[in-house]
Amino acid sequence: MRVIITMACSQCKRRNYTTSKNKKTGDNSRLELRKYCKFCRAHTVHRETR
Repeated sequence: MRVIITMACSQCKRRNYTTSKNKKTGDNSRLELRKYCKFCRAHTVHRETR
């Protein structure tokens, strides 16, 4: 059972990416990934939003 989550840039707070997350593993922490933000024009940390 996978759910679609939205990733938001930690600097400009814009929602740039969507990805899926496995709910069955029991990991309730928010996902953090370094991804490219086209608004900041740099690689920044993107966090899961709800």
